[in-house]
Amino acid sequence: MDGLIDTIRQLRAVPHAPWRAQVRRVAVILTSSRSGSTLFKSVLARHPGIASLDGEAEPFLALSGNGFGYDPACGSDAIARLRNADALADEIFDSLTVPEGGIAPLPELKARWRKRLLLQFPALFAQSPAHAQMERALDEALLFSQAANPPSEQELQRAVLGAVFWREPWRCDYYDGGQGPGERRPFGEAAKIEEPPFVSPAMHARHFTEDDAANKVLLFKTPSDAYRSGFYEELFPQAQVRYLHLVRSVAACVNGLIDGWLSPVGFHAHDMQKHGVTLAIGGYSEQCVGGERWWKFDLPPNWRSYINAPLEEVCLNQWLSCHRHIIDSGVAALPVRFESFLADPAGVLERTCEWLGLPPMPQPPELPVTMATEAPAPGRWRKRSSQLLPLAQRTEVADMMHALGYGAAPEQWQ
Repeated sequence: MDGLIDTIRQLRAVPHAPWRAQVRRVAVILTSSRSGSTLFKSVLARHPGIASLDGEAEPFLALSGNGFGYDPACGSDAIARLRNADALADEIFDSLTVPEGGIAPLPELKARWRKRLLLQFPALFAQSPAHAQMERALDEALLFSQAANPPSEQELQRAVLGAVFWREPWRCDYYDGGQGPGERRPFGEAAKIEEPPFVSPAMHARHFTEDDAANKVLLFKTPSDAYRSGFYEELFPQAQVRYLHLVRSVAACVNGLIDGWLSPVGFHAHDMQKHGVTLAIGGYSEQCVGGERWWKFDLPPNWRSYINAPLEEVCLNQWLSCHRHIIDSGVAALPVRFESFLADPAGVLERTCEWLGLPPMPQPPELPVTMATEAPAPGRWRKRSSQLLPLAQRTEVADMMHALGYGAAPEQWQ
C-alpha cells in the first residue's frame, strides 16, 4: 500500500502552499456517524464566507502518512500526534473550494476530477492504460461544461462518470446520489483511499487561494474527529477553532449505522484483513460480502472489544464513543440537534453563523439528500424499534441522551 500511496501522490502532483500560519478561522463539526453531518455541512458550506472540501479530510490523512493503517502509532481513528503537517495542509488547500462564481474553468474541472478519481480507485487509475483512458474521458465529457447553456451540475457529474466508466457502469453505484445502474455489486476494490459513497467534485465553485486563508472560515467534518482533540489547533496554529456539536437521537443514529453496515456499496472505512484482523460481527460478517474484511464508519479506540459482537452493539458503541470523547474533550461547542435543523433549517443556520462570526446565509437553505441509504424522514428507526428500544433503555445510553438534550420518551425522537 505504501508504494501505491506514493504513486497516487505523484500522479496527483499537489503543489506546496505555505499558508498554514495564515489561516485565521476554522470551524469543525463534531458528531457521530449517521447524525446528518454531511447534509448539515453541505448546506452550511454554501455560505460565501466559508471554504470547504468536497468530502472529508480522511483521504488526505492517508496521503500524508497519518491515521490508522498509515501511522504505526495509530491503533484507531484517534490521532495523538500529527505527522507531516505541511504535506497534509497542501492536500487540504489544493482541495478546498469557495462557493462563488459560475462553473469553474475547464483545466480546473479536469484537475479536480482527475485528483478525486485517483483517491477513489487508486489501484485502477495508477495503471498507465486506465489513467490515459480516464484523461481522455474527462476531456470529452467536460467539454459540455463550457457550453453557452451548460448542463446542471448533477447532469454533468453523471456525464463524467458515464464517460469514465462506460465499460464498467456498475462502478457508478459507489457514488453518492445513486449515480449508477443500480446493480449494487458489493464493494471489493483491491485498494481505496476515499471511503464510499464517493463524492463528485464541485463544479460551481472557485479554487481556494492564499487570500482566502486569512479571510474565509475553513469548514471540516468527519465523525472520526471526535477522537482527535487538538488536531486542528496543531494543523492551523494561528487560527481560532470553533466547534459545533451535532447530535441526533440514539435510535435514529444506530438505525442509520445498521443500514450503512448492511449496504453492499458504501461506508467501507478500513480493510481489517490487511491488519491481520478477521471480523465476526453478528448480523453482518456472516451475511454480507466482505463482512469479515471491512470495518465501516469510524474506528473507536475500543474497537477490538467489538470484532465479535452483534452488529447493533457495534453501532451503539460507535454512537456512544463519539459523544463521550466529544464531551470529555471539554471543548466549547455550539450544540446543534439534527432534528431541529430539519424542522427549522433557517433558524439553526442563523445561530450557527452567529457562533462562527459570519453574517446570515444570503439565501434560504435547500436540503439535498446526501450520503443517505434512504431519504431523511421522521421515525425511520421504528422499523427496528424492537431491536433499538431495549438499547435506548440502558442506563449509559439514557444518561448520554439526557446529556445531549433528549427526553426519555421515544415519541419525542425523530
